Amino acid sequence: MYMKRLTTSLFAGSLALCSALSTASTNPTQDYKKLHDIADAVSAQRIQQDIEKLVSFGTRHTLSETESDTRGIGAARRWIKAEFDKISEACGGCLKVYMQSEVIEGEKRIPEPTEVVNVIAVQQGTSDPDRYVVMSGDIDSRVSDVMDATSDAPGANDNASGVAGALEAARVLSQYTFNGSIVYAALSGEEQGLFGGKIMAKQAKKDGWRIKAVLNNDMIGNIEGVNGVINNTTARLFAEGTRVTETDKEARTRRFTGGEVDSPSRNLARYIDILADSYIENLDTMLIYRLDRFGRGGHHRPFNAEGFPAIRIMETNENYQRQHQDLRTENGIEYGDTLDGVDFDYAAKLTGLNAVALAAMSWAPAPPSQVEIEGAVQPSTTLSWQGLDPQANPQLAGYRVYWRRTASPQWEYSRFVGKVTEATLENVVIDNYFFGVASVSEDGTESPVVFPGAAGSFGDN
Repeated sequence: MYMKRLTTSLFAGSLALCSALSTASTNPTQDYKKLHDIADAVSAQRIQQDIEKLVSFGTRHTLSETESDTRGIGAARRWIKAEFDKISEACGGCLKVYMQSEVIEGEKRIPEPTEVVNVIAVQQGTSDPDRYVVMSGDIDSRVSDVMDATSDAPGANDNASGVAGALEAARVLSQYTFNGSIVYAALSGEEQGLFGGKIMAKQAKKDGWRIKAVLNNDMIGNIEGVNGVINNTTARLFAEGTRVTETDKEARTRRFTGGEVDSPSRNLARYIDILADSYIENLDTMLIYRLDRFGRGGHHRPFNAEGFPAIRIMETNENYQRQHQDLRTENGIEYGDTLDGVDFDYAAKLTGLNAVALAAMSWAPAPPSQVEIEGAVQPSTTLSWQGLDPQANPQLAGYRVYWRRTASPQWEYSRFVGKVTEATLENVVIDNYFFGVASVSEDGTESPVVFPGAAGSFGDN
């Protein structure tokens, strides 16, 4: 079912005793005007121009031409870098733009030595520059034969739409300053084995990046599904449950305390679902409790593998006749990922959702860390956490405690508790609910909710 913003009424009966202490809030930004402005600033026309330019390179296959200025992945990635450089110049050098690469060889889909190159643009935060949120799209394209590096592979939707979204988000957000850092990433090698994401995630881990969110945009422009459904009002958020980095000890703890549906990726998805309801006109997001689609993969997965919160944002109705297909017409059906299969207004809508989420998380304080919970055989539940560094988070107003029924998909109830590191919910029994804590800024922007223990941790502050 689609996630809807939940009402603010509290339970009668069992919650009557605590209702006076609680405020039910499902909007982590309290209708922040700047986020409306950001959503409105996204241009479908600019996204269309970028997608058309990326398609004009003929093919962007990972193994394609790299020397030409007009064809192949080499020309495409140089153009992307030049666009990020233009954006940076327009904002007074606010972006650090660079290429990141590694030579891959001996793989099934990359048998010969091949340089896989990402294009990265970093907008550094003012008070907490080592805290990052990432928006990514994939540069490379393909046809039916995954090893065919010469045939035309327009890749208009898969995934020029995601790269165009990252470029447009950079144009819009570079007009603002943020406490945390924002990364716009165009990744390569996705179709050959998620290599661009692996390169970036590994380097981020090595460099000690405190990544709190990766928003992987893979196909955000198609509204007509192979099932005949035409719908420009919904999108999907794929988010893993139990994180792959969980230890045996952590798994034993989770068995008794819960957390299977409260990984940081799941709570990141919940956060974005609420932002969609609040800031993106006529868009309802659908939380998918899976890492990705059946038997398929995306560039969020390498970040999950390193323990980072990461989700996939994409269209709801896929058209397989336009994905990974040679350009051809058979039995009256046109195959191939061409420009006429992209709805640019829809791509702008999903880009706006990304931009709002990146901004909200970067203006908000860092998510709390070391969140713990206790309350066994007691009438009340107590949560504790580590206080945030005030120098890195000067905007911090305090913390909000959340709880929900265990079968509820979204957080239902909350209470602002101020600048403390422990809070007790009187007469709220620990056995009956799931709990979490979010950081709140002075202007009302909030971090995602953090579930207690290792299962829900977003990492160190």
